Amino acid sequence: MDHNLATAEKDVLEELMKLAQIRGLGGEHGGWKEFLAVNDHKDITPYDLSMVSRDALVAFLTTFKNKEDLQAMQIRANSLLVKKLKQESPENDTHEQMLIRLTMKHQEFSIDYCFRSYSNDWFLSDIGMKSSMVKNSTNMIAVDCEMVLCEDGTEGLVRVGVVDRHLKVILDQFVKPDKRIVDYRTVITGVNAQDIEKATLSVVDIQRELQPYLSNGAILVGHSLNKDMKVLKIDHPKVIDTALVFKFSNARNSRKPSLNDLHKAIFGKEVRKEGVPHNCVHDAEAAMNIALAFIEDPFDTTISPSKEMLEAEKSRLFIHRIPSRVPSEKLNFALAGEFLTKKFKLDVKPAKTLGGYYCAVAVFVSAEEAEQAFENVNGYEETDSFGLPQKMFDVKLRSKRNASCYVRKMV
Repeated sequence: MDHNLATAEKDVLEELMKLAQIRGLGGEHGGWKEFLAVNDHKDITPYDLSMVSRDALVAFLTTFKNKEDLQAMQIRANSLLVKKLKQESPENDTHEQMLIRLTMKHQEFSIDYCFRSYSNDWFLSDIGMKSSMVKNSTNMIAVDCEMVLCEDGTEGLVRVGVVDRHLKVILDQFVKPDKRIVDYRTVITGVNAQDIEKATLSVVDIQRELQPYLSNGAILVGHSLNKDMKVLKIDHPKVIDTALVFKFSNARNSRKPSLNDLHKAIFGKEVRKEGVPHNCVHDAEAAMNIALAFIEDPFDTTISPSKEMLEAEKSRLFIHRIPSRVPSEKLNFALAGEFLTKKFKLDVKPAKTLGGYYCAVAVFVSAEEAEQAFENVNGYEETDSFGLPQKMFDVKLRSKRNASCYVRKMV
């Protein structure tokens, strides 16, 4: 902390002083006025920080030892850095900085990256207090995590993959959550109970592995990166989120592209085949490759979907608001009867919270079969909030009661 303050820019130091004065914070020997009196700085006006030397500011701020006060100072310094990154002149941007700016300009950035629940087990980046040389670093690492559902309804980290700018694997480790797991989501994560039984690392161990890169100014890259940062309990202001930077021209504003679709549109190949579990190292590599493609030769961030992608969307139906009490097997059976159609594949997306609603995608052989299936659903046709056609239908349960779900067209 002391070293960071010694190299911080004066405007950062002044911002930290304002925070201390507003909150009435003090160091080992009291507040700013007491500090000036003890150190015989009678010539300094307490409230005119522009006239105070950076050495005097550093000397006072280094007297702070309270952990909560130090954390508040780091948060303020990082907030100032985010503000600067947003306001930086585009003409002076590197392509890496441009991607950071595009991430921060997204309408959902302030919500997605607002990590307010700080506690002792969070790693809070100190990059905002460091010198411009460190803050302007264009080094990058990409991260992707696999998460399971824990008994309290939260998500637990079970595997993490990290690669550097040259796609060298920095980390590929299983992690043992500190809460009981109720759903391994093996179909998606590829992780099972045997994998976790062998795991010895904790979230704190992973933070320690990543700390040197982040403290040296590395940009954190990922797809829907906020979810990974939340489960890693890491708050770092320099981020590139490919889910916020890029979008498809036919997508509604709030819809973020999937990593698989985005990678296929840019490079012509999938990250993973449909139905195959995720591999966090491969996903981290894919996010890094997307960022590198833009950095090496910038292109329009609004991407036209291929004809193949559009046709694939037409051959799918989205089933949502499925109550947790409806087993996916029962849903599959019910839909097959409801749709009066030929075979289709059901790709189930687990609930984000314990006991919450889940969703699924029904994948048909052709767009014609998907259209016919939708027409055969016995329900009143309406449109969702984005104007897409949908119907409500019932699933019969063992209790002989019905559970209502919605089926919606993808385009």
